[in-house]
Amino acid sequence: MSYTRKRPRRSRTSPLVREMLAETRWSTDSLIQPYFVTDKPGAKIEIPGMPGIFRESPDEFLAGLEEDVKLGIRRIMLFGVTEHKSEDAAFAYAGKNPVIEVTKEIRKRYGDDLLVFADVCLCAYTDHGHCGLVIDGQIDNDQSVPVLVRMAVALADAGVQWVAPSDMMDGRVGAIRDALDDAGHVDVGILAYTAKYASNYYGPFREAAESAPQFGDRRSYQMDFRNRREAHLELELDDLEDADWVMVKPALPYLDIIADFRERTSLPVAAYNVSGEYAAAKLLAREGFADEGLLVIENLTAIFRAGAQVILTYHLREILQNGWR
Repeated sequence: MSYTRKRPRRSRTSPLVREMLAETRWSTDSLIQPYFVTDKPGAKIEIPGMPGIFRESPDEFLAGLEEDVKLGIRRIMLFGVTEHKSEDAAFAYAGKNPVIEVTKEIRKRYGDDLLVFADVCLCAYTDHGHCGLVIDGQIDNDQSVPVLVRMAVALADAGVQWVAPSDMMDGRVGAIRDALDDAGHVDVGILAYTAKYASNYYGPFREAAESAPQFGDRRSYQMDFRNRREAHLELELDDLEDADWVMVKPALPYLDIIADFRERTSLPVAAYNVSGEYAAAKLLAREGFADEGLLVIENLTAIFRAGAQVILTYHLREILQNGWR
């Protein structure tokens, strides 16, 4: 007995048909691999909760990067890790900053064959671990912005092609754009962390960057995860301040925000597949509850399907090594 003449399953029966009709397609050219560079000499320290991801001294990082470039990685995001922390976060723009040091060497070795993004935030450089300066016990927005600006320009001077302000201070995108232009860096782009939520998925990253806040939390500047329309306001402001790309962080719990951004702007939309999402995939695979490769591809496809055009993900190296698709 036939119950229906319309059978969507006919279009699923063959791998050849399924591949032909796949609605969401992406390539590794749309992925960025993050790295953590420390000023500790000779360091290569695996990060708890993030198997396969390390805090590395400049020499170790550059040696590993050479292998990654051979593998096919062409787009990287750099985060600094340092013991030189202070109230004014001055090491964020110092010449001995490990990100500044390795960027100069990267540009010498690879020129424009490697696209370098760098995080712009103060949390790894302040002695209290907050993303802005603390004045009278409060994170002071307007006194933090000039320091973020100075950091962005220093990174651009070193050769970074894209700066990525992740601090969530109001007005910093426009201030950075003005300063970059004034310094002659009109071609340096701004990848703005536009909707960065105060999330529980950041734990392994804070361990990686040694940037956990020493008091309080970050909810006075990172977004409340209960809010959706507030992200639309942040998108509008970053667009007005001339961000080149906008980003949602984290990715998987905020697919609705990614979809909103895709509908509301013509700017490229990025998403950050964050450390907690990476750790969750690793845990499921380790415990035998999922095929790691299939799970990773499913997760990334969901993010692209929601509307992201670019994803920062710690999985890129293993995708290339293992041929996951």
